Amino acid sequence: MEIKPHNFWYAVNNTEVVVMPSSYLETFGITRLHYHLVSELMDSVNRIRVREGTIQSRQPQIVMPSSYERDILEGFGDQANQYLDWLREHAKDLRILEYGFKVQKTEISEQVISGHVKDILDRVKKSAQEKNDPLTGVILGVDDPWDVCVLKFMVDVIRQSAPRNIQDLNRRRLWEDVNGVPRGVRADIEKFFLMARGHPELVKELGLRLRRYGLFEEYEDRFFALVRQQAN
Repeated sequence: MEIKPHNFWYAVNNTEVVVMPSSYLETFGITRLHYHLVSELMDSVNRIRVREGTIQSRQPQIVMPSSYERDILEGFGDQANQYLDWLREHAKDLRILEYGFKVQKTEISEQVISGHVKDILDRVKKSAQEKNDPLTGVILGVDDPWDVCVLKFMVDVIRQSAPRNIQDLNRRRLWEDVNGVPRGVRADIEKFFLMARGHPELVKELGLRLRRYGLFEEYEDRFFALVRQQAN
């Protein structure tokens, strides 16, 4: 495979997580990670861009083998989505759970600094470590497509967190089979039925979730009964 600049493989192969967060992603809640991304400008010598931003990961969800969610990225570009497509096909260890996450673009800041990339990276690393934030990471990557570097960072964090997340889910017996479906999936569906009763705007999301799990036919009568109830 020919790897060119601006290609997601170029970004993946040139991404190094210099400082990994010391905390795991929350199993039963939302996690907000803070990152620093250091990259050399492609058309300038000794000009370094330093980006700061946050990534938000929602509570991990158990994924049915036939229904891995298509749109779990928000705020990422085309190359990052192509990388995610590749992960869906090849990274089997990431298909057990779904960690929907997004770059909080409103919180991204950046500055361009003159100097050698190693010296600037050392300064950024030292500054990040002095804050002693267990949810902060430092990344050395490329300037374009830089969001692939952020996604690669998130994939590494997921791989670090997944065993702990799975252990937590096991303790709550959410992997147990209930009529051919994990208990955690059944629980998620029941939660959405309950929410949709009081919030009609969530009915569409409930239908999409049932289809994504491949269980719409099983819950079809109950779903349309809810639709009729709210129409009256």
